[in-house]
Amino acid sequence: MGRWLFRAFPGAFDGSPSGRVPAGTERPSGATGIFPAGGPGPRRLHGTLPEREPVNVKPNDSVSRAAWRKLVDRLAREVGFDLVAVTDAAEFVADRAIALRRIDEGMMDGLPWFTKSRVRRGTSPEELLPGARSIICLGLNYYPDSEDSETPGAGRVARYARGRDYHRLMKRRMRRLVIALSEHPLLQDADTNIGARWFVDDGPMLDRAAAGRAGLGWFGKNGNVLNPSFGSWLLLGQIITDLDLTPDAPLSKNCGQCTRCMPACPTDAIVAPYVVDNRRCISYLTIEHKGTIPRELREGMGNWVFGCDICQEVCPVNRKAKAADDSNFGRRDLSALDLIELLEMTEADFRRRFAGTPIMRAKWTGMQRNACVALGNVGDTSAVPALARAVSVSGGLPPLVRQHAAWALGRIGGPEARAALDSARETEQDESALCEIRQALAR
Repeated sequence: MGRWLFRAFPGAFDGSPSGRVPAGTERPSGATGIFPAGGPGPRRLHGTLPEREPVNVKPNDSVSRAAWRKLVDRLAREVGFDLVAVTDAAEFVADRAIALRRIDEGMMDGLPWFTKSRVRRGTSPEELLPGARSIICLGLNYYPDSEDSETPGAGRVARYARGRDYHRLMKRRMRRLVIALSEHPLLQDADTNIGARWFVDDGPMLDRAAAGRAGLGWFGKNGNVLNPSFGSWLLLGQIITDLDLTPDAPLSKNCGQCTRCMPACPTDAIVAPYVVDNRRCISYLTIEHKGTIPRELREGMGNWVFGCDICQEVCPVNRKAKAADDSNFGRRDLSALDLIELLEMTEADFRRRFAGTPIMRAKWTGMQRNACVALGNVGDTSAVPALARAVSVSGGLPPLVRQHAAWALGRIGGPEARAALDSARETEQDESALCEIRQALAR
């Protein structure tokens, strides 16, 4: 869940293990996979809904429903998921209302793909899969097997992004689960095929809403889904199906009087319990936001260059979280990035270094911008030469990067930084970059 994260309301944002923003490429498309009922077999996967009404598999007694449910649990774990829970396919009426209200309040500004029509569609399982009866909610633990010790002066990356792109990983596993179900003798004996459609956080489903209703976890005041065993270090996925499965009940748990996550947020993004202003969230600023980062938020970003885990790190529930037993996560070479190297790498170097990871979502220019902000906050004068090259027009970097390099130089200060700013002012033609240079010189 990112978790992308913007945690703007319980369950009403697309998927968020803390510190992450959804990293899909084409947001409006929504679907991640379809398995049409009534088709010739499990290998026919399409990108649009089947035209014919899915043929429902309807176990008629509690024993057969229980057998189906037990099978789903077993197969989900066999394909690599840590948690599985089921809810019905009723509309998410309350979550829809909250999501639409947050859009009206402007808290989702900067996410042009997060529209009211998308919310309405994503809260209507029947619209996503005609004949839907159940939603299988899945959780994948990504918590590293060792304590996260911050490296002074290095760029920090949210834990979920320190490995393979989870979108592909989750979709492959959900596809394997659907195929395993479709080929099982229980389904073959029913003489029909399964109708299913699966999603991760680049689709329209409100994944935390589904996870909460299914009892996968409860909502924390930072907007994350918290599980008793894994805390909030979970990636979420959903399979909408026409199978009639026994649903789970929501957990009767909450955070009580604990509010540790709220004052811990350095940009004050958690404006009320369960309400996060997306526009102030470090995850949004470092990943989804493509323009100039507001000056008043830069210092609070610290040395985070991709996502943020702070509201998870302070959460008491996460102290007892189980470590992930999955080699796809926890790459140590991605936990602490050399900021000067990040600023000065070419686009080709960037692609080679981060290919196949969620970090690609921020793009080369975005990560250079983030490196500038982090270098300014670290305040090490050894970064001045690299920032001086970055702020100069002759360095060939985009105006967006030059703007933030100017801010970093002004924050570090000293005669060398000032000389670099004076020199850059003489040749800068971009008004936004020039404004940043003047502001930095005025510090």
